[in-house]
Amino acid sequence: MTLYYRDEAVRVTSESIRAGGHSVRIADVTYVWHARGATTMAVRGRVLGRGVLVLLLSLPPLVALVCVVALLWSAQDRGNWTPALVTLAGCAVAALALTPFLELPLGWLDRSYERGNRVHELWVRHHGTEVMLVRTPDALRFGQIYRAVQRAVEQHPGQ
Repeated sequence: MTLYYRDEAVRVTSESIRAGGHSVRIADVTYVWHARGATTMAVRGRVLGRGVLVLLLSLPPLVALVCVVALLWSAQDRGNWTPALVTLAGCAVAALALTPFLELPLGWLDRSYERGNRVHELWVRHHGTEVMLVRTPDALRFGQIYRAVQRAVEQHPGQ
């Protein structure tokens, strides 16, 4: 028996698929497909959170740009460039020092895109009946499960 995928709710082997309270023998599966399910509040929240995170990450550079333009404009009017250049150099050093701290929010943003923005459903035809085995908003997990089911069905003799 070959294990293709396993997590707390789904197990795909060369002999059977166990998910969503169903246990389906691979030999009895005649067709596998996926569908897009209705959007849930979790998915909407993820998309909203992604937008807020992008806004929060893009606002400080925009504010800094406005401050730099204002500083250069006022230095030009006064003709005194030394304090303006010292301030700009200090801001540049501070920005470079804070850059490693962007790893955490950018990681959150990356993971939100990996998880997707819709609900995915995995369906099989089993003894002439259509059965939904998995319904999840996690695109990465769904892709792994779907590919495991495909491999199990493709490599089963008699299919």
